[in-house]
Amino acid sequence: MTKINKEEIVSSVPQRGFFGQPKGLFTSFFTEFWERFSYYGMRAILLFYMYGEVVNGGLGIADSTAKSIMAVYGSLVYMSGIIGGWIADRLLGTQQTVFYGGVLIMFGHIALALPFGKTALFVSMFLIIMGTGLLKPNVSNIVGDMYRADDIRRDSGFSIFYMGINAGALIAPFIVGTLGQKYNYHLGFGVAAVGMFIGLIVFMITRKKYLGLAGTYVANPLEPHEKKGVFAKFGIGAAVIVVLGAIGIATGILTINRFTYLVSFLAIIIPTIYFIVMYRSKKITNDERSRLLAYIPLFIAAMVFWAIQEQGSIVLADYANKRTELNFMGIDIASSWFQSLDPLFIIILAPVFAGMWMKLGKRQPTTTRKFAFGLIFGGLSFVVMVIPAIIHSGGNTLASPLWLVLSFFIVVLGELCLSPVGLSATTKLAPAAFSAQTMSLWFLSNASAQGINAQIVKLFKPETEIAYFSIIGGIAVLLGVILFMVAPKIQRFMKGVR
Repeated sequence: MTKINKEEIVSSVPQRGFFGQPKGLFTSFFTEFWERFSYYGMRAILLFYMYGEVVNGGLGIADSTAKSIMAVYGSLVYMSGIIGGWIADRLLGTQQTVFYGGVLIMFGHIALALPFGKTALFVSMFLIIMGTGLLKPNVSNIVGDMYRADDIRRDSGFSIFYMGINAGALIAPFIVGTLGQKYNYHLGFGVAAVGMFIGLIVFMITRKKYLGLAGTYVANPLEPHEKKGVFAKFGIGAAVIVVLGAIGIATGILTINRFTYLVSFLAIIIPTIYFIVMYRSKKITNDERSRLLAYIPLFIAAMVFWAIQEQGSIVLADYANKRTELNFMGIDIASSWFQSLDPLFIIILAPVFAGMWMKLGKRQPTTTRKFAFGLIFGGLSFVVMVIPAIIHSGGNTLASPLWLVLSFFIVVLGELCLSPVGLSATTKLAPAAFSAQTMSLWFLSNASAQGINAQIVKLFKPETEIAYFSIIGGIAVLLGVILFMVAPKIQRFMKGVR
């Protein structure tokens, strides 16, 4: 089914039924709800599991190495979206790709739930990396399929969808985190697997009735004569990587630290190549080429923002575990619970932002200026952490948990200006022949950010806190101001897309 036009797809989806949005938003909302429950539940305890002492059920990995692994893991999760986008665009369509991705994620969490140490950890990481790459960019692309390009509900719909993502992320640390930290890490990981299983059930039961034709087509299918060559290249490439990896590990050449440097390099070079290939493709029009140029500064802004936001599960998680008073007003707080702050504030504020964009209509800020606001708020979320760093310099006293609450709140203001808007902008600016792959490119902004984080999080120590928070936060604020000033010029390259 490769020749379906946009109007046919939109018409096949019931357009009213889920908060005034297309009914298919229900399917995408709850699929992502449970997928994010599983992912963020696992991530809330993964750092502590890795650097925790073996006698306490941890793996005993060095502190700085564990932080770097967390960033590399996050980078590879989003980098794998390239594969998911390609498979959707050229082989299966987005619906089928989402399903297979969910299956891999579920088995990844099952592997982590087994008490087989570092072997289970790396097997689990591989499965979840591949599964998330198949699922995450494509479920967002299905949402875009349900709206006409000029539908004013579009940004609001993506904000509601984003609220679903964060609803799953909100409850996960309380359930998975509590079970993992207070009872047994593997029990927590097992509950994460159950969450993904529920998500798969929801998707299978509702997709036919609610999604219609959305995601059922292959945007740029391989020609029959292309398939054999492509599959052969993939097979040879995979074999070469496995052999080189095995040799590197056996000889000691491929260490964890060297692997993190490799991932950081790939996180920058891959999106660069991606932009060049799409820009030079004969399958896109001149207007699409212009929009792609406008997308580059948005990508860079998103990359800087995510570099800060994603440190919430690494640097701020470590700060919560080691530098924060975990008894507040007589209540004992688990350090993993702080991972619920970001989704909690999003759930509270997402309807406010969605309603604000709807009310402002055509008077709302342009996409570029929304990105600028997001970047400024992201920087300020780190700048405020300079205050407790100064007050508690030297690491002799513990900071109030309210500082972390404030930091997470500010970064969420930026996230709601940038992330759902970025999802929507990507579906509008994407060249038709690269629709799913452009969504993968959007998630590569996060991969690039975490690739950079894999190197810089090693620098975070009690004695470097003041410089760490002030330099990174200050750079983000400055870039946000610059982006705001050049926004009108960028908008002109978007060729009518606001």
